[in-house]
Amino acid sequence: MGMPTARLTGLLLAAGAGRRYGGPKALAAPDGQAWAVTAARALLDGGCGDVLVVTGAQAEEVDGVLASAFGSDDRVGTTFCGTWQEGMGASLAAGLTSLVARGRTVPTAALVHLVDLPDVGAEVVARVLDAADPCGADSLARAAYQGVPGHPVLLGQRHWQGVLGDSRGDAGARSYLRRARPRLVECGDLATGVDVDER
Repeated sequence: MGMPTARLTGLLLAAGAGRRYGGPKALAAPDGQAWAVTAARALLDGGCGDVLVVTGAQAEEVDGVLASAFGSDDRVGTTFCGTWQEGMGASLAAGLTSLVARGRTVPTAALVHLVDLPDVGAEVVARVLDAADPCGADSLARAAYQGVPGHPVLLGQRHWQGVLGDSRGDAGARSYLRRARPRLVECGDLATGVDVDER
């Protein structure tokens, strides 16, 4: 796996209520490990220096699950999105805003990932990072599965303002990425990249 880099933060969007699923997917644990933990581990093991988890629905429970999994490992933190019910765009905006607020320790890039992609592991994260400059402020790359763009998405810092301007509802960064055309990194041999909506 890639060497972890301090200037790259994994931004894990885990705020949704999972209405169709029947509960927050961050807490789903069909294999015994909560998806929030699975995804955070994939980001760390794949090369992110730290992980920021954006919480919303049942935030205290998600915080608790992460705390019991990672203990005193200060590489995993959370930020609460008060407007999480507005959709993924609100969570993405909350996460990026939290990163900007770090001042001198703002990462130069964020790798945005979704909590409901349990088969996307560290190998996918590492491949996306290996295909781009993982600490470049201009970096823009995203995983693709059989040619279909998916997650994670590497956003260099220079793209954050554009993404923040576009983050509405459930669209997240979709319209910005359509215009900016990130480099697609094929990962269909490693995972399906399909989000799980139902049990």
